[in-house]
Amino acid sequence: MKRLTRDQVAVEQTWNLDDLFESQEKWEEELGAIEELLPAIVAYKGLLHTGAEELLACLEAEEALGERLIRVHTYASLRLSEEGTNPNNQSRAARVGDLVSKINAALSFIRAEILDFPEGLLEVFLAEESGLYPFRKKLLDLYATKPHRLSPETESALASLGEIFAAPYTIYNRGKLSDMSFDSVEDAEGATKPVSFALFESDYEMNSDRTLRHAAYDSFTRTLQSYQHTFAAAYATEVKKQTVLSRLRGYESVTHMLLEPQQVTLQMYHNILDIIGTELAPHMRRFAKLKARVLGLERLSFCDLKVPLDPDFSPPVTIEEAGKTILAALSVMGEEYTEIMERALKNRWIDYVDNVGKSTGAFCSSPYGIHSFILITWAENMRSAFTLAHELGHCGHFMLASKNQRFANHRSSLYFIKAPSTLNELLLAQHITEQSDDPRLKRWVILQLMNTYYHNFVTHLLEGQLQRKVYEAAGEDIPLTAKNLSEWKGQVLADFWGDAVELDEGAKLTWMRQPHYYMGLYPYTYAAGLTASTAVAAQIKQEGEVAVTRWLEVLKAGGTLSPLELMKLAGVDMSQPEPIRLAVQYVGQLVDDLENMF
Repeated sequence: MKRLTRDQVAVEQTWNLDDLFESQEKWEEELGAIEELLPAIVAYKGLLHTGAEELLACLEAEEALGERLIRVHTYASLRLSEEGTNPNNQSRAARVGDLVSKINAALSFIRAEILDFPEGLLEVFLAEESGLYPFRKKLLDLYATKPHRLSPETESALASLGEIFAAPYTIYNRGKLSDMSFDSVEDAEGATKPVSFALFESDYEMNSDRTLRHAAYDSFTRTLQSYQHTFAAAYATEVKKQTVLSRLRGYESVTHMLLEPQQVTLQMYHNILDIIGTELAPHMRRFAKLKARVLGLERLSFCDLKVPLDPDFSPPVTIEEAGKTILAALSVMGEEYTEIMERALKNRWIDYVDNVGKSTGAFCSSPYGIHSFILITWAENMRSAFTLAHELGHCGHFMLASKNQRFANHRSSLYFIKAPSTLNELLLAQHITEQSDDPRLKRWVILQLMNTYYHNFVTHLLEGQLQRKVYEAAGEDIPLTAKNLSEWKGQVLADFWGDAVELDEGAKLTWMRQPHYYMGLYPYTYAAGLTASTAVAAQIKQEGEVAVTRWLEVLKAGGTLSPLELMKLAGVDMSQPEPIRLAVQYVGQLVDDLENMF
């Protein structure tokens, strides 16, 4: 059985990118039109300090260009995500990358001139011109980076290198999606099954067929091993880039530099990694030992971690069935929110199918002024439904923020970004539980919740812990080789799982599986978001509409507030360890319940 190519998949299960551009020709026209906007903005060079009106006009022109640029960039990016092996898609992405670099270099004067304002001038302009109010936070955030700015000439040169700086991520994705191939395997019935990144991570890794699961893992691991040195070189280049930039700009460390745009303190960052890493581990070890006992295994292998404990109670779920259940679960969020969900499900905002060259995992891309586009690989199981609910959470957040905020303010910090998506998963679990008194159903829902917490509090948290080790090593100029990365990842896994899980060489290669390492300090934010959404889900259950109204206001605020302010508005203080500990205790209670039920 061979995987389908993009032109062989069912169109109704793909997203409709015509909503962005009706044709390649329309995209080409817009690409050229955007480039023609540059001279009018560059004409403000040297004038920003002369008056509030000049500053406002320049910022509004830059914003208008940004809105259009994000659309051509999104179109190229989504085409590449749906079929990374297509040369046209690769070329399109490269061309828009060139344009982004050119624009960033040409407009780098805006940042440089604002940072050169005499002391107090920015405050005077903000007081004089009410039209600058929507840009206030953006301007003040920029001003806070003043100690780390470089000369205008250097900033312009760095901006022009944008595509080169993105090369490590491009190389990683190109190798993963275009060049990697995996040996087919046989299941317990002797049927031949194709193996791909997407099939392994969305199906085989959690398949109850032990023969298929282990054979797929072996095939998957063999291919990873053959690419480990290339991937290590790509990742080492990414880390070296960040290290050099942090030193050029005079930051205390790479971590300080990467946390600054997130508006997160060092303590908030370490609290997530340390508290969850230490206090969750005993609960997850109990869960692993429970799984081994139920499965009749002496010890759980790494590739058994995601196997279902009650596979017979999880029949196949169609896309249509999942959509109806999700809509029912999210009805508590009110009409405005659920209307967005309905449009996403009905109007081909979602790409469900697997095909050669399609990006792995799942994501939601939300170009300002259009609508969200969601990529997943549907595996006909309830885990896919929870993944879909998760991405719809991003969709609802971005759509509400875009509707209520200007382009300059619609994106919130990465630290907050996972709270709206994980909340949808928790609401889905609550809804399913409330529909029946069946104890087996309750047990099954708890297992789904454990998948959610495993994904965010284990998989991505341990990524974050490895990332912390990597940046510490880079700061000491320790080489990032495949051997070192595998050893560090193995140590992170061993520290967390103890003797509850048997870790093989393939487990140590887990650092090769996620693109998040190329996205700054992103992995730990999954745990931060789920910590907040755990608290908000409890509020909604206790307070009902009052808590929902409060949450919707948080979503609509977009990037007008810092993540700490957003979460406090939702009733969660992430500057303190208590919300984190309460979330960990909740997972511990779930494990208690499962031990009693099994």
